[in-house]
Amino acid sequence: MTTEPLLPRRALFALLGLAITASLLWLAWRVMAPGGWTSWEVLAFACFAGTAPWTALCAANAITGFAILMRKGDPPAAVLPALRRARPGAPQLATAIAVCIRNEEMAGVLPPLGRLLDGLAATGAAERFTLWLLSDTQDPALAAAEAAAIEAFRAGRPDAARIRYRRRAVNTGFKAGNVMDFLDHHTNGDALMLCLDADSEMSAEAVLRLVACMEADPTLAILQQLIVGRPATAAFPRLFQFGMRAGMRSWATGQAWWQGPEGPYWGHNAILRIEPFRRHCRLETLPDGRPILSHDQVEAVRLHAAGWKVCCLPIEDGSMEGNPPALPEFMARDLRWAAGNMQYWDLLFLPGQTWMGRWQLVQAILLFLGAPLWTGVLGFAALNAATGGAVTVPGGWLLALMLGTWAALHAPKLLGYAEVLLKPALAARYGGRGAFLRGAAAELGFTTLLDPISIFNKTLFLLALPFGARPGWAPQNRADRGVGWAAAARLLWPHTLFGAAVFGVMLAMAPMTALWALLPAGGLLLAIPFCVATASPGWSARLRAGRIAATPEELAACPAPRPAGRRAAAHGLAGQAAIQPSPGGGSSGGRGVL
Repeated sequence: MTTEPLLPRRALFALLGLAITASLLWLAWRVMAPGGWTSWEVLAFACFAGTAPWTALCAANAITGFAILMRKGDPPAAVLPALRRARPGAPQLATAIAVCIRNEEMAGVLPPLGRLLDGLAATGAAERFTLWLLSDTQDPALAAAEAAAIEAFRAGRPDAARIRYRRRAVNTGFKAGNVMDFLDHHTNGDALMLCLDADSEMSAEAVLRLVACMEADPTLAILQQLIVGRPATAAFPRLFQFGMRAGMRSWATGQAWWQGPEGPYWGHNAILRIEPFRRHCRLETLPDGRPILSHDQVEAVRLHAAGWKVCCLPIEDGSMEGNPPALPEFMARDLRWAAGNMQYWDLLFLPGQTWMGRWQLVQAILLFLGAPLWTGVLGFAALNAATGGAVTVPGGWLLALMLGTWAALHAPKLLGYAEVLLKPALAARYGGRGAFLRGAAAELGFTTLLDPISIFNKTLFLLALPFGARPGWAPQNRADRGVGWAAAARLLWPHTLFGAAVFGVMLAMAPMTALWALLPAGGLLLAIPFCVATASPGWSARLRAGRIAATPEELAACPAPRPAGRRAAAHGLAGQAAIQPSPGGGSSGGRGVL
């Protein structure tokens, strides 16, 4: 992957992560040790220690990525040499564009694909690509509507012969089975496959760049492009993806630097080499007969072990996806991911994996395993207060611990924000530094309330998982919607009740402890109004009208009105100044709703 040995890089990264971990644990000891240890404090410290590896990973990836983003003239090429060797022009290899669909509203799926095909045609490369819509829709009525929509889409296009539809009668293996069935029976002559989800959108330039990188390095099996959120009209995805975008840029760049050719695969907006994928990524069921749900990272690990490269291209331009339109859909998606990632316990010690491949599985487990541990920190602190164990702690050390932990956990996003503010050209894409800061401030407030709700929700699910809890593979709602108070209360009463119990105990027994806990856990008390407000059409419209948390794609599609300048006014042209349409009326630049 790089011209420099990876071992020194990985050793340096490990030292950085260990230093951050040690610093956090030392701060926690300084807070808890004075006055002796109660049993609840020991348990709280143990839970905090269990969260430290993920926290350190967040900070170390972000620091590494930020250094590369600020010091290198071409950061993506600095971590992916194939990008430097990529040949411009029409591709030589044939590529199948595969879109996995199941019970989808085709009116949202097909227009982005039409734009991609039009872009490829404009470059003269269209004949090297075939679009496949791979359906797992089981309901006959929905399948008929799906087929009719695709036929209508094909009928209006000159490239209809390169647009194909295949529906499976039985959805064995879910998405992974859908893809492998396609590779087994429908890819004659294709060397590469671009994998897209139903809500994916990619530009022709981004796709051609991926193909060129694959042609430049025949040992690349998967090249995963960075993915950002499509312009959103609803408040929840708008704020969520504003921070996620900044964080993924620094995270992915830092991770690519030290993981090299043993990187991640996220299952879509990625290109793969068909022959090795078909040979090494045929997934068996788990020992108990269940299918592997989070198949993408397992597929990457299998390719690592076979000697193939799996790399990340940390470029965000031209690669988008939809995000959940409201908190209920976000929570449901989290639980699907959690169920899949927890299956990695069954795969972690199988023979034939590289140690980096095992680490990828561990990293995926840690993403969700921290949730019950953070809940344990809060719960044990409340029990400590309830049993009279709370003592006056050194305020300075506690403040340092809280700020240090918060900064480390959110380091990818915070340093991503810093990069934008330090690069005027990048800030200009967001409407300038002032507009960007307003979006960042709104997102930080949003995340402060969301985090404890999300953590407790994962905790409830993971505690129930050993007893048979399963999220299933239900169709996903991708359309904006409001959430009523009754629906929010039915969903979030456990979160609210837990928050009220914890803070009630703290207020009764150790009021200062409750004050300190407000920032990391206060969102539990506001879970129901938070859910309603972030799905509210009215609040969403106000965010759009104020261009709060607007993305570069939204601003490019619908630029702000510009008043006529003095020179124009002096020549009597002020009244003729062109006024561009505003996004405040519910549009998101015509790019669709998440």
